[in-house]
Amino acid sequence: MRRPPEGTVLYLSPTKALAADQLRALRSLRLTRVRAATYDGDTPPDERTWVRQHANYVLTNPDMLHRSMLPSHSRWTAFFRRLQYVIIDEAHGYRGVFGSHVAQVLRRLRRICARYGSSPVFILASATTSEPATTASRLTGLDVVAVADDASPRGPATFALWEPPLTDLRGEHGAPVRRTATAETADLLADLVVEDVQTLAFVRSRRGAESVALSAKRALGDVAPQLSEQVAAYRAGYLPEERRALEAALRARSVVGLASTNALELGVDVSGLDAVLVCGWPGTRASLWQQAGRAGRSGQSALAILVARDDPLDTFLVHHPEAIFGTPVEATVLDPDNPYVLEPHLCAAASELPLTEADTELFGPSTADLLPDLVRRGFLRRRPAGWYWTRRDRAADLADIRGAGGAPIQVVEAATGRLLGTVDEASAHTTVHEGAVYLHQGESFIVQTLDLDDSVALVEPAEPDYSTTARDITDITIVERLRSTAWGEATLCFGTVDVTRQVVAYQMRRTQTGEMLGEKPLDLPPRTLRTRAVWWTLSEEQIDSFGDLDLAGAAHAAEHASIGLLPLFATCDRWDIGGVSTAVHPDTGLLTVFVYDGHEGGAGFAERGYSDAAEWLHATRNAIESCECESGCPSCIQSPKCGNGNDPLDKTGALILLAELLRQAPS
Repeated sequence: MRRPPEGTVLYLSPTKALAADQLRALRSLRLTRVRAATYDGDTPPDERTWVRQHANYVLTNPDMLHRSMLPSHSRWTAFFRRLQYVIIDEAHGYRGVFGSHVAQVLRRLRRICARYGSSPVFILASATTSEPATTASRLTGLDVVAVADDASPRGPATFALWEPPLTDLRGEHGAPVRRTATAETADLLADLVVEDVQTLAFVRSRRGAESVALSAKRALGDVAPQLSEQVAAYRAGYLPEERRALEAALRARSVVGLASTNALELGVDVSGLDAVLVCGWPGTRASLWQQAGRAGRSGQSALAILVARDDPLDTFLVHHPEAIFGTPVEATVLDPDNPYVLEPHLCAAASELPLTEADTELFGPSTADLLPDLVRRGFLRRRPAGWYWTRRDRAADLADIRGAGGAPIQVVEAATGRLLGTVDEASAHTTVHEGAVYLHQGESFIVQTLDLDDSVALVEPAEPDYSTTARDITDITIVERLRSTAWGEATLCFGTVDVTRQVVAYQMRRTQTGEMLGEKPLDLPPRTLRTRAVWWTLSEEQIDSFGDLDLAGAAHAAEHASIGLLPLFATCDRWDIGGVSTAVHPDTGLLTVFVYDGHEGGAGFAERGYSDAAEWLHATRNAIESCECESGCPSCIQSPKCGNGNDPLDKTGALILLAELLRQAPS
């Protein structure tokens, strides 16, 4: 009797590192009938052919599914026809714009599977998410049953909250300055390496990870030079062979201290890891526990230290530990119906198989409204059988699922032509502008030229003792008010806005101390995005009751602090959101404070701020009030990315405004 054909499994992870780690674990099981292989951007062309024809367990990522597997589904016919399970690992990582894109990629996958007669079971895994069934259902579009029993092996863990000390330095307008979190983390990393404690330091930015590794190497060079080679940096933008070599070195303990971005946060099993340093609040409780959980995975005792930045949220958390340890992780925020997300996926789906009326239910209620517009703009053509993609270019290229937008900027060493790495186009204005300090593999460079037309930044080696931070100015206009609620005479709103930002200058700060060294102007074009915002206004009567108050400074301070605290309530980072405040906004005629999503079409963060506004703004006022500074500092109302040089700011005025706003807010 002939045995029926074996089923296939598709495994999706947010990162290549995790997929490669899972492949190693699978192969160690020596299951003879499992032919497992990774299929990602690092897979050579000849191996891709073997994977399509022979693998029955394919490990990939949403990017590859979106750009390669679904558009060429006819070459994967046998695999999709026998697809039984889709495993989505680290499901909490699919949030914001990225999560919204992945939700639509999964709907396209379900549609292709139905075309070949399969209906796979979706299995989503996450150790750190609340409302797992709701989140998974929103991601897949399917009904989901939650399994919440935790049987993972864990040893005892010590968790420390570490606030760097104040220095004798003074920042903008005489504000006290704390020692930087990166400098503090580098010293802790060096200390732990000296004690042979294998440590992973999570740093929020690529540049920060490089800076921590470089500073730790320098510190070890002074006390134990032979150990400096045991410290390295790891981040996205490295070449594939560099990443794999670092992962192997970490497992072999030839690297004892590694400074990494969150590229190593998700799932990579480093069983001997003893300690984790988290340099600055990582944006969500889910990420904090995910990062801390990298240590002690073999059941041994572990250490985790959160090193606070000079920032309103970090300061609030080290003084209110119950907000970390006594509170469940956040629900994942995503918005698959965002038209800027949905439209390109409708085009991609139509290029895979013509869209029909039946597909409107699969892709969501906004689909029926968007299809006629896509026809009018020439992306799709309507025929009796449905909607067709008729262009010659690839429809999948319309959607950048990581939300970066535009071609990546290549960072090239001018003298040699060596490609150092890439930077997404959206952040190029702030990270590789002319004069920016760029770090790569422990080497530092100065950007000489940023050519946006050719998507290249030319750099030359240098060893500056400072870092650079871009400054921008922002204007905002209200396009549509979608929701509003009255808090007495105050009004809270949520809606669509146009935000125009322009990077106008950059600051130089001494690396170790944070001391301001100067500011230089930049000439870069403005960028406009249509997004979603939450905003609040106070009536003229309320304003009149304040008497002689610096309204602009008070609103500006309240804006900065509320941006700093929103990540406590939405699964975002303060760099995912922005704000604008004014004593009289032209669209409202009133004092208005806006907080907006920093992604085209919105990412759901401002919407969460609107729904949790009372709790969020109460926490904002408490954070300002509990800060020990006299007139404002980076721990309460100053912002590291303020385009106005943190001027004007009025700490006392912000407390007065927020008290009046919250006087009749729901309790």
